[in-house]
Amino acid sequence: MQIDHSLHPADLSTKLDRLWTLSGQKIRLIDTEYDEKKGSPVFTVQGKYTTRGWTEWTQGFQFGSAILQFDATDDSYFLEMGRQKTISVMAPHISHIGVHDHGFNNVSTYGNLLRLMQEGRIPATDWERNVYELALKISGAVQASRWTPIRNGGFISSFNGPHSLFVDTIRSCRSLVLSHALGHVFQGEGDVKINLLERALQHMKATADYSVFYGEGRDTYDIWGRTAHESVFNAKDGNFRCPNSQQGYSGFTTWTRGLAWAMCGFAEELEWLATRDDAELEAFGGRERIEAFMRKAATATCDFYIDHTPTDGIPYWDTGAPNLHRLGDYLNRPADPYNAFEPVDSSAAAIGAQGLLRLGNYLKQTGNTEAGQRYFQAGLTILNTLFDEPYLSTDPSHQGLLLHSIYHQPNGWDYVPAGSKIANGESSMWGDYHAREVALYLQRIIHNQPYYTFFNRIAEPHQTR
Repeated sequence: MQIDHSLHPADLSTKLDRLWTLSGQKIRLIDTEYDEKKGSPVFTVQGKYTTRGWTEWTQGFQFGSAILQFDATDDSYFLEMGRQKTISVMAPHISHIGVHDHGFNNVSTYGNLLRLMQEGRIPATDWERNVYELALKISGAVQASRWTPIRNGGFISSFNGPHSLFVDTIRSCRSLVLSHALGHVFQGEGDVKINLLERALQHMKATADYSVFYGEGRDTYDIWGRTAHESVFNAKDGNFRCPNSQQGYSGFTTWTRGLAWAMCGFAEELEWLATRDDAELEAFGGRERIEAFMRKAATATCDFYIDHTPTDGIPYWDTGAPNLHRLGDYLNRPADPYNAFEPVDSSAAAIGAQGLLRLGNYLKQTGNTEAGQRYFQAGLTILNTLFDEPYLSTDPSHQGLLLHSIYHQPNGWDYVPAGSKIANGESSMWGDYHAREVALYLQRIIHNQPYYTFFNRIAEPHQTR
């Protein structure tokens, strides 16, 4: 991609204002038109949200979007919607033992509400705070219980089973570290206490070691920063067997949304670690060791994104998609969501942009100004494209906010409009949510408001709130 080094955050102010106006309209439209009896909305078909049975991972994005809308606009309608839906609908997600998505469902809802309370943005009542804290404590423990031990550590297994490590699960480490920071004690058989921070760090290390490649000769396709969606292990002896992919083209190509999950996940956890005392990390190898492998994974994945994405910052759905070669010199021109061969994935761009911005800010804060500025400008470049047509949904009847998102290209689940040979023109809950989340992140920077993180003030002692 071509990084625009002249962009400043404030240059996107007009686009952000327009995005939030459209966003509010879309949230109201879904609230009015969508039949919740059908299940959680997942993606749009001809502009209307529909469900898709695979795993329950998107409902938190639906109600979390309303909470983010309030955060950005102070419109209490969205706060009440998000709060009431969280209390009345989200409880089953707290205790869901069959998924790896607690970060998506519960941090997006209970976590955002608790954060707003701690920031003084919404009234602080003891009962409500206790509900949100308890939800986050239990969610982190339940997520940590999906544990597969491997040589030198372990990981949170995906919904596929104990053999399966998904790259996206790094974003559910948020559930574990919040539960840990809130002082929760997770216990197993025989009352054995299980350290949630240790499990989170071991999962991050497994993701860095097996999901991310560094050009160190692991296989023929090992290049700096590429990722595998799934890493497969022998669950009996803990040995790694092979890379694989569920939603990408293959285990030896890079599914770009999986890449983006890693970019964002490592960057946000580096930010969280920076708030912890050195003594807390000493038992797990110490700050220097932990931050070293996380910085390596974050920079490698962000570098890969920059090097393997078209000039405007919008990636195709997989960097090894079989028909990309038919597009010619596609990396040296803007992405084309209406081409005849391979879809783009705007949701990967929204998630990846947040990772680039966060890594850039983290590096600048820790003294690596030049590299940090490069990543930050790359994030701005993506958003300058993403928050405008043809990616921003301006049709008042379309329920989605971010167009040209892809869910599962190999399974053929995404809608292909008449006259097109590829899926395009549709939205997803995760794409819309992460467009809002990165927009809020940038808006707070522009207005010199508190820096937006998933953990902002959540773990402070009650007496200092």
